[in-house]
Parts: sequence; structure tokens; C-alpha cells
Amino acid sequence: MASQNVRVGVAVFALNSKNEFVLGQRMGSHGAGTWALPGGHLEFNESFEECALREVKEETGLDISDIQFLTATNDIMPDDGKHYVTVFVGARVAEGAEPEILEPNKCAEWRWVAWGELEGDRAKFVEAQKAGTETEGKRLFIPILSLFEQRAGFEPKLKGEGN
Repeated sequence: MASQNVRVGVAVFALNSKNEFVLGQRMGSHGAGTWALPGGHLEFNESFEECALREVKEETGLDISDIQFLTATNDIMPDDGKHYVTVFVGARVAEGAEPEILEPNKCAEWRWVAWGELEGDRAKFVEAQKAGTETEGKRLFIPILSLFEQRAGFEPKLKGEGN
């Protein structure tokens, strides 16, 4: 039986110098087969920043810095019997750093993508998700779809970098 508790997840836009971010294909848990940001559950007494550092390192091996709160979404996942509040943070990745698959039972691959690639196909992703079909080989994890639906005009940008 599904838990009746709302959980808090932290999702990280780990940005390179081109403002591309790491996106991975989920495996083995809710959202399997969808594309998602690195991240995970916020632990008791943990800050958003601590969670982001820990999860990105555990999942990708990347070190991140300049972690900043970006936004949050309310994510109800009826098919999985789950309800999350997802806190999105942005962070900088060192020039030339590349993600590794450190949890092969949870992630099939990591790739660098630009927000415009997802934003440009936003309507297709949302409709495909509702229909339960693939869109050009990519289905997005519900929290990313929630960004499109709940936070119109959102872009993953860090403050103070002139972007």
C-alpha cells in the first residue's frame, strides 16, 4: 500500500559552462524509463544544498558548487501512489567534468542537454506523458513535466552569472 505521506525530493540542474545540464534515464523505481535530473529524497535535518551535493556525487560522481534554490513543484503521481514536493536547485559543475553512471541499477545513462531542447518540445512531452507514449525516445519524469505546467517561463539559470 502506498504511503499517505508527502515526501520531499531535491532535483539538481547541474550546469556546465554552456548552461547544459545532466539528464539521466531512470531505472528500477517509480518513473522507470523516464528522463530525470540527478537528485533524491531530502533526509531528516539535511539542507537542500547538502542533499544536492550528496545526491549528485552519489549518482554522477560530479562535484557541484554555487548551489542555489530555483523553484519547487507539487508532484502527484497517482499511478505510483506517491506525492512529492520537489525542490529544484541549480549548481555549477567544473569545466570539462563528465558524469559517470555510479548507480547502474537506477540510471541507464547520463547526457548533457539544454533547457531549450526540452522547452521547445514541451507540448509534445506533456501530451505524450498523458497518453503514456514515448516522444522521440524520451519521456520526462513527472517533476520536470510539472515545471512546464506549474512554473510557466521557468529557466534553470544561476543568479549572478549574467545569464
